[in-house]
Amino acid sequence: MKSFFFCLAICSVLVVGAQQKNVGNTATATPKPKLVVGIVIDQMRWDYLYRFYDAYKANGGFKRLLGEGFTCDNTFVPYLPTVTACGHTCVYTGSVPAIHGITGNNWWDNNLKRDVYCVEDKSVQGIGSSKADDGQMSPNNVFATTITDELRLSTNFRSKTIGISMKDRGAIIPAGHAANAAYWYDGKSGNFITSTYYMTEEPQWMQHFNNKKIADSLYEKNWNLLLAKDVYEKNCDTNYSAYTRQLYGKEPVSFPYNLQQFKGKDYSKILGTPYGNTLLGELAKNVIAYEQMGKHEVTDFLAVSFSSTDYVGHAFGPNSWELLDTYARLDETLGSLLDYLDKTVGKNQYTVFLTADHAGAHVPEFLNKHGIPGGRLDDGDIKKSLNEYLKNQTGVTKLINAVHEFDIYLNHAALDSAKLDEAVIKKTITQYLLKKDEVLNVVDKQNPGTVPMKLREMVVNGHNPQRSGDLLVITKTGVMDAGKLGMSHGVWNAYDSHIPLVFYGWGIKHGSLKRETYMTDISATVAALLNIQMPSGCIGKVIEEVLK
Repeated sequence: MKSFFFCLAICSVLVVGAQQKNVGNTATATPKPKLVVGIVIDQMRWDYLYRFYDAYKANGGFKRLLGEGFTCDNTFVPYLPTVTACGHTCVYTGSVPAIHGITGNNWWDNNLKRDVYCVEDKSVQGIGSSKADDGQMSPNNVFATTITDELRLSTNFRSKTIGISMKDRGAIIPAGHAANAAYWYDGKSGNFITSTYYMTEEPQWMQHFNNKKIADSLYEKNWNLLLAKDVYEKNCDTNYSAYTRQLYGKEPVSFPYNLQQFKGKDYSKILGTPYGNTLLGELAKNVIAYEQMGKHEVTDFLAVSFSSTDYVGHAFGPNSWELLDTYARLDETLGSLLDYLDKTVGKNQYTVFLTADHAGAHVPEFLNKHGIPGGRLDDGDIKKSLNEYLKNQTGVTKLINAVHEFDIYLNHAALDSAKLDEAVIKKTITQYLLKKDEVLNVVDKQNPGTVPMKLREMVVNGHNPQRSGDLLVITKTGVMDAGKLGMSHGVWNAYDSHIPLVFYGWGIKHGSLKRETYMTDISATVAALLNIQMPSGCIGKVIEEVLK
């Protein structure tokens, strides 16, 4: 009998304990990181992770992310064109231009009948800029929610979400519609600015940061080689090449660069140096400190987009000493930021993902020098020559409204007025363009036809009827729209669409993945990590291998 009551007592204790444990679990919030830091590196090819590996430091950012995080080595952009605004929007919405509406950095709006810039908004005013109309920007052109919006919604807007970048579109779009703030660099004033979409006055800490004019102290350093000379000789083209752009006035296009001449005079030049990334890294630390990011009861989100890699890449190309030096210095900046996060938020208390908005092609003349195909084809030249040719064929002027990223916009009003057959005009344009050596194919956006499935899917994913053109020029490999010097991006090929993707920190395994993943999967994976709803237009899938 005693043994019966003893067993009954033990069972009661176990039941009560289990009930108390269950109550405790119900009352305790689902574990989440204190802070998510989304890092987008503008124009970073995937192979830079490994091609420049020996130039990265043991305590730098890239080796730490690769050594402790999880890398998805076959991540691709699944749409066209592969440009900055589309990339940032895809990363944060998990969607494609057909759904989120950002079809380029600029597009011809078929309803408004004019060119539109991706984040333009004439209903707001700039804050902190030289002139109020310099900062007339907001995320209103984005049709879908972002992962940052969904985080705000999931916490009844208690989470802080802030975006920062040297480019307006690199800060505004990732921060989302419901952001607490977005700050971008104004080359005229040397300030980080915002707009009345977010606030009526910049916070005191930002005003203090701007007043320090850190760009001047960075200019004083000039730009000399960070690494030993033989590292550049081993990994790059010659120090000087005739096919790179001049970013610094009449200065020779080779190391070393005299930047002191711009101190207090021209704050835009820092964009085309690695010090633009240094400046943004310092701003990121100030945002974390003064906005108490990662110190709240709910998860915060800081979106950081490093833009100077794009400016340097466009001017000098992937095989230049300048680009290698820029990535070696960015490695230091990322390492310093991770160290700062460890000290302020706490090691393993935050999650980071690092990716790119697009990659980039080799300079055509560099390819040609080594017997590899490459060339140039200019959007402006296509528009001009087509309008002249069509006028000669039909007698009607300006049948082409615009050409953006090889996307040709027909003037439908002029076609209708002249009673021209659209199908005939499309055929005429196609036959004319196919005679050009640089052109591989011309795709009718309404009927992609027999192009390979992968390419057809990218065309369809990138087409939005309100904001896209009618015909898309598919160039031969290595051909780009880059003017006469430097390089560019925007096409479907792997050199433009193969991007890095590395996850690190709270909730992330250590490892690597070789199967194909997509830019659209990033926000879906972050949503799964945070146990929140994925963005409203998301078509991506969770990369399950990444998560613990």
